Amino acid sequence: MFFFFAGGVEQQVSRVLKSGVGRCVNCGSMADLVEYEKVLKLFFIPVYKWPGKEPAMYCNNCNLMFPRSFSFPPPRTDSVSPSAVSDGLRCHFCDRVAEPEFRFCPFCGNSL
Repeated sequence: MFFFFAGGVEQQVSRVLKSGVGRCVNCGSMADLVEYEKVLKLFFIPVYKWPGKEPAMYCNNCNLMFPRSFSFPPPRTDSVSPSAVSDGLRCHFCDRVAEPEFRFCPFCGNSL
């Protein structure tokens, strides 16, 4: 006799705490700070739910949930224009802004 078990644990967003507070590590779009809950499903039916330990970041674009410490800060919206950043602070490979004391780009790893 065979018995197939179809089930598992997944994370679901239960409440959005703040919208657009960081950037997704996968796709780079805006991510929300959320409270989540873990859900045990048997044969695709939710059986038991329990809350997550701490708030997490959730990307609505690619549906990725990741720890808050992994997120990038949101893009700046103040008066600093992209032309105001010197080329010495910008990576020539990925075109992202790096701190002047870095010798290697923190995003792609190439030499600055």
